Amino acid sequence: MHPSQTSPTHDTPNRFGSWLRRDVRSVKATVLTALAAASLGSAALAQPRPHEQLVVGMTSFPPSEHPYIDPQIVKSWVLGFASRQVTMFTPDWQNVCSLCTELPSLDNGRVTTETQPDGKPGLAVRWTLRKDLFWGDGVPLTTKDIAYTAKVGADPGSGFPDARMWGRVRSVDIVDDQTAVLHLDEVTPLYNRMRQLLSEHSDGPAFYGATKPGDYLSGTIYNRAPTTPGLWNGPYLITGYDSSSQIVLEPNPYWTGKAPAIKRIVARSIADTAALQANLLSGDVDMAPGDAIGLQLDQVLAMQKDNPAGFQYVFNDALAFWNIDFDLDNKFLADVRVRRAILLAIDRKTMSAKLAGGRFTLAATWVPPREPMFAPGLPVVPFDPAQAKALLKEAGYTPGPDGILRNAGGERFSIDLRMGLGVRLMELVELVVQNQLKAVGIDVVLRNEVQRTFFGTTLKHRQYGGLALFNWLFNVSYPPRQLYGLNAIPTEANGWGGSNYMAWRNQAFEDQLKIAETTLGLPEQKAAWAEMQRIYAADLPALPLFFVPQAHVVPTWLKGYVPSGMVDYATLRAEDWHPE
Repeated sequence: MHPSQTSPTHDTPNRFGSWLRRDVRSVKATVLTALAAASLGSAALAQPRPHEQLVVGMTSFPPSEHPYIDPQIVKSWVLGFASRQVTMFTPDWQNVCSLCTELPSLDNGRVTTETQPDGKPGLAVRWTLRKDLFWGDGVPLTTKDIAYTAKVGADPGSGFPDARMWGRVRSVDIVDDQTAVLHLDEVTPLYNRMRQLLSEHSDGPAFYGATKPGDYLSGTIYNRAPTTPGLWNGPYLITGYDSSSQIVLEPNPYWTGKAPAIKRIVARSIADTAALQANLLSGDVDMAPGDAIGLQLDQVLAMQKDNPAGFQYVFNDALAFWNIDFDLDNKFLADVRVRRAILLAIDRKTMSAKLAGGRFTLAATWVPPREPMFAPGLPVVPFDPAQAKALLKEAGYTPGPDGILRNAGGERFSIDLRMGLGVRLMELVELVVQNQLKAVGIDVVLRNEVQRTFFGTTLKHRQYGGLALFNWLFNVSYPPRQLYGLNAIPTEANGWGGSNYMAWRNQAFEDQLKIAETTLGLPEQKAAWAEMQRIYAADLPALPLFFVPQAHVVPTWLKGYVPSGMVDYATLRAEDWHPE
C-alpha cells in the first residue's frame, strides 16, 4: 500500500551509489564469515531438530519482563506466549474477547454513561471473565486481578508508559469472581480494549511494599523472577531465563484452552541480522519473526531468491513506522525550520529504492495509509537539499571554514545520532542520513549502543542528546498518548514511564488528542486524528521516515503462523501453531 502523494524523483548522488555497493559487499562478507564459523563449530547440524521444539532468533532482548513497563516490540512478542490479553485483535484487525465472555458495548448494555462525583461524564463498563482461567501455579484468575492491575496502572510511580487504559479507571466494583464494573473517569472509545492482567497474588507484595517512586520498578517479581509460574496465564510458561541470551517457554499445565502442539520454544537473542541470517541457514535457528525483531526486508528477499524451498517466506503490510526522534531540548533542534531542513536533506525515496527494492512507503506522519484513521492529502516532504540549506540560513546558520554550519555564537552544528546495534538495514539508513546531513552542513556523530542499553536507559531517560533512530509498531486506531502526550514525557517522578522521548509539548496536539480519546462518535474521532496529523506534519517533533512491510522467515514444517501487522502479535495465537 502506498501513499496518495509521494516525493518527486531525484537522481542519486554518485557517492551514495558507490558507498552502497561497498556496504553491500561488506554485508555479504559478514554473512559468509558467520556461515563459515557456524559450519565449523556446529555439531548440531547433523542432528535434525525435533519439531516439538521451535528455536526463534531475535536481534534484541527484552530489558525486563513486566508486561507494561519498558515497552518494546521484542518483549510484547515473547510475552504473547505466556501472558494472554483480555481482548485482542485478530490478523484481520477485529477486536475480540480472549479471556472475557463478551465485548462490552453500548448496544449490549455492558457500557453506560454516568456522571462522576465531580459532575463530569464517565463510563461504567461491565466485564465478565471466563470461569476456566488460571495462573500458571493453579491459582484462579479472577476480577481481583483486574482490580489489582487497575490499582498499579493508576499509580504514577509504577512506571506504566501509557495510562490510557488503567490510568482512567476511577474505581472497580467487584460483583463476583468473574464480573467487575470499571468506572472510567472519562468517555473513551477504547472502553472495549483490555490488555494483560497482572497477578495480584504473585506480584502484589512488591507493589504494596513500595514506599517511593522506583521501588515497584526495582522490586516487581516480573523482573526479579520471571520464571515464577504464578505470573503467567497463557498457553506457555517462562521456564528458563538467561538475561540478554535466551528465554525458554514450555506448556502451562493450567492452561484450559487449546493445547499447544509445540512443546518447547526457545527465544534466542542473536547479535545482529547478519548473524541471525547465518544461524537460519545453518539450522541453529528455525525461525526469524518479521515484527521488527528478525531479519530486515532486503535480507529476506535475498534468502527467498537464493533458497526458495528452504523456508516459508511470509510478507505482510504492517503498522510499522521508522522514525528519528528529535531531542527538542537540544538548542540546535529547537527551531522547527531546522527540523524541516533535516527532513528535506534526506533522500528517503532513493533509500527505499536502493535498500528495499522500493517497498518502503514514505511517511508524512506516524499514521500509515492502512490505518482507518489515516488522513489523506498531507504531502510527503520531498528531497530538496537546496531548500534545506535556505531554511538553515534563515534560521541563522552560516558555513564555517570546514563546511560545517555555525550558529550566531560561532558554535559548530554537531549532533549525536544514536540507535540500537544489530539491525543492519537500519544501520545503512543511519549512514545515509549522516552523509546527507553533512552535505547541507550538519555534522552527525554516530554513537550506537547495544539494544538493551539504548531502549532500557538511553531513550527511557532521554539521554540521547540529539537524534534517535528506531521503529514503532502500533495497535489499531489507538490514540498516540504514549508517544506524544504531555503526560508521557519520561521523568523520575513518573517512574520514567511514557515514550514521549522528544519532550514534545504541543498544546494544540494535546487538545486534539483528548478529543480522540474521549469521544465515541467516529466522525469526531476521525476529525481529531486528521488535525493531529496536520499538527505533527507542521511541527515535526520527529522525522517520519518510512512504513516498513514485515518479512517473516518460518520453517517449512510449521503451520498456523499468521502475522497480524500490529502489536497483537502472532504469539497471541501460538496454540494454533503446529508441526506438519
